[in-house]
Amino acid sequence: MTAGGETVFTYAAPRLKFGAGAADEIGFDLGQYGAQRVLVITDAGVAATGSPHRIVAAMRGYGIQAEIFTEVHVEPTDVSLRYAVEAASHGGPWDGFVAVGGGSSIDTAKAVNLLTTNPGDLMEYVNPPVGAGLAPRQPLKPLVAVPTTTGTGSESTTICVLDVLDLKVKTGISHASLRPTLAVVDPLLTVTQPPQVTAASGMDILCHALESYTAKPYTAFDRKAPHERVPYCGANPVADMWSEKALALLARSLRAAVADGADLDARTDLAMAATFAGMGFGNAGVHLPHANAYPIAGGVRDFRPDGYPDGEPLVPHGMAVSLTAPEAFRFTFASSPERHLRAAQLLAPRRTGDPVERLPAELISLMRAIGMPNGIGAVGYRERDIDALVAGTMKQQRLLATAPRPVTEDDIAGILTRSLTLWT
Repeated sequence: MTAGGETVFTYAAPRLKFGAGAADEIGFDLGQYGAQRVLVITDAGVAATGSPHRIVAAMRGYGIQAEIFTEVHVEPTDVSLRYAVEAASHGGPWDGFVAVGGGSSIDTAKAVNLLTTNPGDLMEYVNPPVGAGLAPRQPLKPLVAVPTTTGTGSESTTICVLDVLDLKVKTGISHASLRPTLAVVDPLLTVTQPPQVTAASGMDILCHALESYTAKPYTAFDRKAPHERVPYCGANPVADMWSEKALALLARSLRAAVADGADLDARTDLAMAATFAGMGFGNAGVHLPHANAYPIAGGVRDFRPDGYPDGEPLVPHGMAVSLTAPEAFRFTFASSPERHLRAAQLLAPRRTGDPVERLPAELISLMRAIGMPNGIGAVGYRERDIDALVAGTMKQQRLLATAPRPVTEDDIAGILTRSLTLWT
C-alpha cells in the first residue's frame, strides 16, 4: 500500500456470450430476463448490412416482439440522444433494449434506457463540470449490447459518451447502472467493418488497454467510504490481466484485420481484445489520450475519414484517442517505466531501444502501418487551436483523476503541440 491510503478496489463486468453465431441466441437470453417487448437500437449503416433485422427475426423465434430504431447518430450528441429518447418514449413501454452496432449505438441505448426509466433532462446526468452528475434513482431495464465494431468496449462499460454541441465539448455520463446486462460478442458481425473503421477501432482498443494498464494505481488514491466508490478505481491486478491479454491479441492481429477484413481469425482476435480491454479499462479507467480525444473530436471543422458515412465533419473516437497517445505515453513514462516497457514488449517482443521511446515508437509504427493520420495537424488543427483544446481537455476531470502523474494546463499544451505532427 502506498501513501494514498486505499486498500480496496472494485471489479464489475456484464455477463458475456462470445463466439460466431452468438447473436442468434439473443431471444433466448432476453427471455431469461422476462422481456417480451424490446427496442433494437442501431444506425442506418449497420441496418443496411441486415444484421439487426436478422437478430430481430431470430428473437421472434423465441417469442420476443421487437421494433427497430435506426437513427443513431455516429458520434452521439446531446441533440441526437434527446431525439432517440423521445422516439423510444413514444413507442414504449419496453421490457428491455438491444443495441446493435458500434459504441454510438450502444451509448445511445444506454441513454435511452436511463432517460426512459428515470425522470429529468439529459444534462442533469452528464458528468461535472459540464453537467450536474445526477445518479439514477430508478432501476434501468435489461440492456443487451451487441457490438458490430471491434474497439469501443462500450458493451462492458458504465460510460455513455456524447458531444454537447453548443459547448463544442465531448463528455459523458458515468454510472454503474449504465453497464449493459449482457454483452453478446459475435465476430461474424464485424466482417463488414471497413478498413479505416477497423483501424480507428483497433487504436481505441489499444489505448483502452494501455491507459488502464498505466493508470494511477488504486493504492495511490485516498481512502474512500463505501458510498464514494466509482467504477474507475485505478490500475489493479484484475484489470491488468485483461489489458495484457488485449495487447497480446492486438499485436498479432490488428494489422491483419485492417489488411483483410474477411480474415475471421484476426476478426475474432480483435473482438476478444476489445472485450478484454473493456473489462480492464471499465474498472481501472483511462486517462490522458482519452481526455485529449474529447475536444479533438468535439472541435473538428472539416476532416472526413474514409469508410464513415457522408455528412458532418468527423474525427472518429478511436482515431482521436490515438493522435496524442505517443506523446502522452512519453509524458507518463516516469510514473511507471516497467509498465510502459512491458506494454511495448507485448506489442513487439523482439525490439529494443531507448526505454522512454519504446512505447511511443511502437505506437507510431502501428499507426503508420494501418493508415492513421500523422498527428492532430492532419485532421485540421493548428498551433492557434492549442489553447481551446487544452481547455476542453481540462474539462475531463473524471479522466484526468486517473492519470498516473499530476497534469497541468502547460503539460497538456506541450503534449498537444508535440502531437501536431508525430512523424517525418
